[in-house]
Amino acid sequence: MLLFSRFILSTLFWVAYVGAFAPSNKVGNAFCGYKQISSSLHALGVLARKAKEADVRKYCEAGVEDAVMEEYKKIKAAGELEQKEPGPLQSALTRRKGTITIIAEYKRKVENGGFIDEMFDPEILSPSFREHGASGIAVMADERMGGCTYGDLARFAEEQRRAKNEIPGPVMVINNDLVVDEVQIAQTAVAGANAVVFALDVIGEEKVVEFLKAAQALDLEAVVSVSSKESAQKAIDLGARMIMVANVEGIDEKADCIDDLNVPDGQQVTTIAMIDAYLDKGLQEIEEAWACRDKGFNAVWVADALYKSGMDPTEHPGAIIKSMSQKSSLRWASPKASAGKGEGAREYLGDIMM
Repeated sequence: MLLFSRFILSTLFWVAYVGAFAPSNKVGNAFCGYKQISSSLHALGVLARKAKEADVRKYCEAGVEDAVMEEYKKIKAAGELEQKEPGPLQSALTRRKGTITIIAEYKRKVENGGFIDEMFDPEILSPSFREHGASGIAVMADERMGGCTYGDLARFAEEQRRAKNEIPGPVMVINNDLVVDEVQIAQTAVAGANAVVFALDVIGEEKVVEFLKAAQALDLEAVVSVSSKESAQKAIDLGARMIMVANVEGIDEKADCIDDLNVPDGQQVTTIAMIDAYLDKGLQEIEEAWACRDKGFNAVWVADALYKSGMDPTEHPGAIIKSMSQKSSLRWASPKASAGKGEGAREYLGDIMM
């Protein structure tokens, strides 16, 4: 009976998986003619949560490492959630008005479940992300969806740590696993990451509050993913100070999620837009990043779009990151120009270290 139940759960998960990544019938309002696909682990909802819970149980039954257990004990001894000053990640993502910062996500699998051809190791892409202007690096530390593990997360964290005395300096590393248990937060801390993502619409309000306190106990920053204005406001009310709008198609629809949010006095909320990959081989995602900037988002989170052209010399992940963060106009510039083809603006957004 147990084996049959596992078979049914596995079958349902993969049905949901395929459905979540099927081509959308909607098109972005600014980019008619190009369909988008979501690459978010959190789009799978309840079935993904149950599958992840089973994975975590299996991990715990095999024996939790001593270092992870020590961090877990700190979580259990923690007090109530306190509102503090913005941490290093939030500060890095939140710059002056009219700028956009980039979170680059590392993964070995794309939306159709296939592995990315000739994917470079973390030790190669980590400095490339940093040198091309990423303000945060996320790792989809889920083998089923992203093809990555907490070992990959640790490799990124270690490479960034070694850049402490370099220019540019270290970039904050984010765990984008689907977190369903506090032990994953402990694993995140042991891996050396700086932040972790919580999916409000998947795990619910009670778990978000619990996990926000757990993250704070281990000096981890938290990003809460939301998919509507209602859930964005709820996340803020629960204590989140970085919210990511995910699984929402269309620039205006994304912007509606952050419009006129009620933020507590004296507090700062950083808004992040997830940029889904388009099915074509163009660079419409860069235009979407510029549009999100103009709509008031502080940052964009980009994953599959980084790898659409593999490691092409002009459209490799670093070139796309650089293009997204440029001071380019939707009216006067083109993504091809910013990526290194044709003519166009090449001035960076944000602060340039002289």
